[in-house]
Amino acid sequence: MNNLLIAIFAYLIDKKFGEFSFIKHPVIIIGELISFFEKKFYKNSITRGCLLVVFVLSVISFFSISLYLYLQFFNSFLNILISSFIASMFIAHKMLRDSVADILHVKNKKEALSMLVSRDTQHMSESDIYKAAIETYAENLSDGVIAPLFYLLLFNLPGIIIYKAINTMDSMVGYRNEKYENFGKCAAKLDDIANYIPSRLTALLITALAKQKNIFAFYKDGKKHESPNAGHPITAMALALHVKLGGDTSYFGKIKHKPYFGKGTDEITKEDVQNALKLL
Repeated sequence: MNNLLIAIFAYLIDKKFGEFSFIKHPVIIIGELISFFEKKFYKNSITRGCLLVVFVLSVISFFSISLYLYLQFFNSFLNILISSFIASMFIAHKMLRDSVADILHVKNKKEALSMLVSRDTQHMSESDIYKAAIETYAENLSDGVIAPLFYLLLFNLPGIIIYKAINTMDSMVGYRNEKYENFGKCAAKLDDIANYIPSRLTALLITALAKQKNIFAFYKDGKKHESPNAGHPITAMALALHVKLGGDTSYFGKIKHKPYFGKGTDEITKEDVQNALKLL
């Protein structure tokens, strides 16, 4: 019951306040820990990348479990209050939603979008911009909201903090390029495992909120994505909005051929983004 209360309060705190400017964000600290190991011990090998994972998870697990045990000395009310405040910093719904919503209002939409995605934005049409905004919103609903809450519900503070450490490692080194192909493989695979259930849960929640009759309709197209997880919430969102997402996309000057997700119009509008953001 405590875990459920903490999850609810943490979500509401994030929804109301978002990031706190008066404190260093804990994900930045996790990133600094990853950077420390990389600078000292980087070698483009799978073994060295696995050592990074062991090092980061050992440090983060020790800290988060110690914090959890320390909070048990507080009375139940204070424990829930402090735990909710800490957990809210590992949920990113307000930041994600505000960042996507800003794209609708700023003059330079391409520049705003480039802060959220790794794809090339210079030559995007307005429809392409809106498509990318919806895709990143759907995918990050899993990584930034549902997955943290899922592990918070299961394992209290250690669950959400350790999950964010895994997710941060993947976002920093889990790339298939010359530098990280081997070094980041262990982190990327672990992130795939950690997000397996939350990504599908996110897709189910989107489907339920959109009142779709076939709650598993997302699976057919979702499994076509090169990621074992990202395609499911993206497809669920496409079906909810009656649009077609995915397709050929430019990354670092090269066209990447991607499958389509969902059924509907290819022309994505501002209203489609607004409707996506309404699915809370």
